[in-house]
Amino acid sequence: MGKPRTRISGADENAQRAENADAPKIPHLLRRISELFAPHKAALTVTVILVLVGAALSVIPPLLTERAFDDGLFPVGADGELLPPNLPVLAGIVIAMMAVFIVSSLLGVWQTWLTANVGNKVMGALRVRMFTHLQGMELSFFTRTKTGIIQSRLQNDVGGVASVLTNTVSSVLGNTVTVISAFVAMLILNWQLTIIALILLPVMVIAQRRVGQVRARIAAKTQESLSEMTAITQETLSVSGILLSKSFTRQRSEIDRYADENANQISLQVRQQMTGQWFFAMVGIFMSAIPAIVYLVSGWLIEGGSTDITAGTIVAFTTVQARLLFPLMALMRVALDLQTSGALFARIFEYLDLQPSITDAAGARDVRDGSALGRVEFDDVTFRYPDADGDSAPTLDGVSFTIEPGQYAAFVGPSGAGKTTVSYLVPRLYEASDGSVRFAGDDVRDLRQESLISHIGIVSQETYLFHASIGDNLRYARPDATDDELVAAARAANIHETIMSFPDGYDTVVGERGYRLSGGEKQRIAIARVLLKDPPVLVLDEATSALDTISERVVQQALDDAARGRTTIAIAHRLSTVVAADVIFVVVAGRIVERGTHAELVLADGVYASLYRQQEERPVLEA
Repeated sequence: MGKPRTRISGADENAQRAENADAPKIPHLLRRISELFAPHKAALTVTVILVLVGAALSVIPPLLTERAFDDGLFPVGADGELLPPNLPVLAGIVIAMMAVFIVSSLLGVWQTWLTANVGNKVMGALRVRMFTHLQGMELSFFTRTKTGIIQSRLQNDVGGVASVLTNTVSSVLGNTVTVISAFVAMLILNWQLTIIALILLPVMVIAQRRVGQVRARIAAKTQESLSEMTAITQETLSVSGILLSKSFTRQRSEIDRYADENANQISLQVRQQMTGQWFFAMVGIFMSAIPAIVYLVSGWLIEGGSTDITAGTIVAFTTVQARLLFPLMALMRVALDLQTSGALFARIFEYLDLQPSITDAAGARDVRDGSALGRVEFDDVTFRYPDADGDSAPTLDGVSFTIEPGQYAAFVGPSGAGKTTVSYLVPRLYEASDGSVRFAGDDVRDLRQESLISHIGIVSQETYLFHASIGDNLRYARPDATDDELVAAARAANIHETIMSFPDGYDTVVGERGYRLSGGEKQRIAIARVLLKDPPVLVLDEATSALDTISERVVQQALDDAARGRTTIAIAHRLSTVVAADVIFVVVAGRIVERGTHAELVLADGVYASLYRQQEERPVLEA
């Protein structure tokens, strides 16, 4: 799916445009975006009205200021004589100005609440919708897609949606109305002064863009540096990272690496803050100089006989002019912001449009109870992984077998022979390319996936435990399980006494990925979790291959106990763990080349016998 995409907040505009151009092309994008906001039409309508009213109100105070000076502070009589301040008029104008300020502030708070509420609701709904959609994707999607890319879609792209409404939309409406209203107000006050005030604005806007691009490039480097610091932190402060650095005594080098990146971050932060300071100083001078220039031009116009310029006009004009520069600058980014928003939505819809390759068929039914429950059959099954080269040999090629209910069947063979693939096809984590896989007499493609999986328990080589208590990890199989049921499952998995030896018992927190437990303890907890599920079919995918000899014996005993009364499919590397199996299938290069009991296969003196002798001789050679 490509590299993670993010909104480059404040970064180089050219980089952002390139990022936007690389976004997927989604048909009817605008219509689909509008559908997301459709449930919030009333709130959006009110928001637009509030933005328009708030922007229009922002122009009223300067006009009232003109009246305060001309009619309240410095009224002029009919004969042109300056009169004393008209306090009643001045009080009325001040009250009107205060009312405008209060109403504007209240409208602003209301608008912020509406936009934040709608934006975050849409973002939250999208995030849950995407998470739900990803939960339904087939296993192969996750094996070929980096976790970081998926997280980027959920966090960065979906997170950027909230700013679309709160920033982009309100910025477009508010700044446009502000600029137009201010320009109209300036023309109403005096058209000559308007020309003087606007003549230098383009120069300042262009200068601001150049400085903004420089600062943006530094901001992008700053973000890259922060990402690098985050990566160093994740790599070195995780349990695995700490174990690695301590085992190779590399703590000092890791500290130096972090310190160097931190120094780079400090330098970039200083550069970012200092870049453009001369520009802002120029803006300050410019903003301060324009009123002075307006005063000079006003004096020249008054001396030339202009009678429509008053003290109130000058004060009101400079007030309006001061409000014009920054809205203009903000509007210059509107096109880029809109394009960025569209790119965010396009990347989100790209994931939402992904179609799982494994879905329930129309009319799919539940697994039927009966005498066939627990029977697993492969009928001339051929399988290639979705990302495999079309010219390569299939992982499984014409595999056929039948495992009867209650049988213990083992699949053995060299690495890469296709043994684990069998365990993927039974619960339909992958789809057979040809042939059929049947469960309890029905083709798995005719069964509801949820029903199929609920009848199968899987214990893999890599046990995954959550950073939670032992009890919570066990209840992942059955949230409604009672304490007595937890204890029964733990006893059956030969782990109860070990759990009770911990100070907190079943409330013991296992740590990240269960690092506070030994490999054998984690594996037995995984077995207890499956036993709590109580499935009729048990799949053991090299469940003891990563354990030491003592742990292997303890776990194997738990596995043997768990297998009683269930159909068990064991993928084994160590043949000593499956010598008691009812039937052993020997898989080589995707084909079953031998089948039978341990005694029968040893007597046949074929592939299995050769593998068994090698494993029996290895401990002697090592000794």
